[in-house]
Amino acid sequence: MDASEDFSVNPTAGRPGAKTINDLIEARLSRRGFLSGLAASSALAATGCATSGEIVDIAEPGVEPDPSFTFAEITRGIDGTHHVPEGYRADMLIRWGDPLFSDSPAFDPTAQSAAAQNRQFGYNNDYIGFVELPTRPNEDPRALLCVNHEYTSTRLMLPGLESRRELTRAECEIEMAGHGGSIIEIVKRNGRWEVDSESKYTRRITTSDTIMALSGPAAGHDRLKTMTDPSGSRVIGTMNNCAGGITPWGTYLMAEENINGNFGGELEANHPETEAYARYGIPGGWYQWSRHFARFDVGREPNEPNRFGWVVEVDPMDPTSTPVKRTALGRFKHEGAESVIAPDGRLVIYMGDDQRFDYLYKFVSRDAVDLQDRSANADLLDHGTLFVARFDDDGGVDWLALTHGEGPLTAENGFENQGDVLISTRLAADLLGATPMDRPEDVEPDAATGRVYVMLTNNTRRTEDQLNVANPRADNRDGHVIELEEPDGDFTATRSRWEFLVKCGDPADAVSGATWNAATTSEGWFGSPDNCAIDPSGRLWISTDGNEKTGANDGVWAMETDGPLRGTGKAFFRAPVGAEVCGPKFSPDGSTLFVAVQHPGDGDGATYENPSTRWPDFGPADPPRPAILAIVKEDGGPIGA
Repeated sequence: MDASEDFSVNPTAGRPGAKTINDLIEARLSRRGFLSGLAASSALAATGCATSGEIVDIAEPGVEPDPSFTFAEITRGIDGTHHVPEGYRADMLIRWGDPLFSDSPAFDPTAQSAAAQNRQFGYNNDYIGFVELPTRPNEDPRALLCVNHEYTSTRLMLPGLESRRELTRAECEIEMAGHGGSIIEIVKRNGRWEVDSESKYTRRITTSDTIMALSGPAAGHDRLKTMTDPSGSRVIGTMNNCAGGITPWGTYLMAEENINGNFGGELEANHPETEAYARYGIPGGWYQWSRHFARFDVGREPNEPNRFGWVVEVDPMDPTSTPVKRTALGRFKHEGAESVIAPDGRLVIYMGDDQRFDYLYKFVSRDAVDLQDRSANADLLDHGTLFVARFDDDGGVDWLALTHGEGPLTAENGFENQGDVLISTRLAADLLGATPMDRPEDVEPDAATGRVYVMLTNNTRRTEDQLNVANPRADNRDGHVIELEEPDGDFTATRSRWEFLVKCGDPADAVSGATWNAATTSEGWFGSPDNCAIDPSGRLWISTDGNEKTGANDGVWAMETDGPLRGTGKAFFRAPVGAEVCGPKFSPDGSTLFVAVQHPGDGDGATYENPSTRWPDFGPADPPRPAILAIVKEDGGPIGA
């Protein structure tokens, strides 16, 4: 989400682990021979010292490579609607404001209310989780979609704000209701997915109405106690839920990201949270909630921000269950929480902290996953070790344990217990010397290969003296993709290997430093990788947030990861103007790609009355509506083949 850029802090001054450009000269070459046969200048460019774009040709002379993707590539461009390749269609599944329950009110954008929004599909859909439901032979396929609603684009969402700045209490309540998540049941009839409004699983999760538990090492900590919750164990709601994950036992992980912007007010002088809140950019003041609700005013309820920034576990099979904020996974701007079972049976969750100069994390559970007894995993995420990544010049990654009492994580440095380490995860990671990254967003492990793909979206604030081996470009407008390899597929390892998959941007730009395979067409390169997905065939797909800066709308690209075409991008889907594309998720058979189109029409100065597109309804008075699309191949075959 772009708000990470607009409201972030830049805490790198004096932080351990920073490297200069001179440290990069000895950076390693790719283990797969990505640079074999190239001139020395090309090799240097691909390790991070380039001042120009590079087209890398690793195909064997005279041999035509066999691509993994055979769809007809779409063209780059900017317009007000969406595009898919020839032979595909994008079916509208659900839009902001669509009724979720059989008794939900119809969407009326000019007469919105929190009560209505609580019964309708929320705003700015982001992560999409897919939970397959059991069916009898010959029954239509069914599944639950678990969808995050990251934030509200206030001036696109609410009418009548062009001539005033202050929001009413009722308008703030509408915003709160638009945050959170939706759980919906979908059924595939005659080749098309549709929402079942009679489903017993349907649920809305919001900022203002959903009671949640806090669990794990930080639960009950003094820093989590408030006037309304002196126990520090229960909190109202969740917000700014970006990407997420589905656990192997079918629970839904909602990752809280840019929570700093929802708080206003001012801490009293010398308050104990002053340093920690500065590191998290609290209060950010994006929203006006603190004007109407004391808990969002840090002057009146100074501990409330510590109750957000966690990963929330929800049981989508039980709409009456209490969601749980799992504090063992740390508190930061979680972009996502994708998981994989390690060879020894333990669960590993990878997470990016989506802000400039922040870090890559993984959590390793203490106990093994029980796939036979779902209930046995009820508290699995409360026990384990959180690690942060340090990238080394030799191609290694050291995973540094965030454990109280180890190294600098002691009372002398302000960490009285493990709860303090987890509440102030960023400060703890600073002390350990983790590698500051260029906005680490989605992180996707591949159980079949032992690889992990890390999306680094961009960082236009990185200067020459802040370069490091894994983030080698100053003023990094376009981001890059890193591939980790866990040894022998052991995702619990504390030492991994890494290399660049691509450095994004225009390879024809003389100063971009982009690196792509020579097979990448003028349509196939992109900037600002954000979310990703691995399809049932093991192929990587990447969606973007910020590609409009390159002169084309955001979208989804297929990405080759092996063989002579490694590093080749291919354009598959293009969103309408102003939108980013989130949550790419495949059905288990690979025949459907679900995508979340977020904040369509959000151009410079755009408002409800004057958006840059009125997608997807296009009526002369229709507001743009975030929506979920189900992309299918017309012949019913697998996507991309």
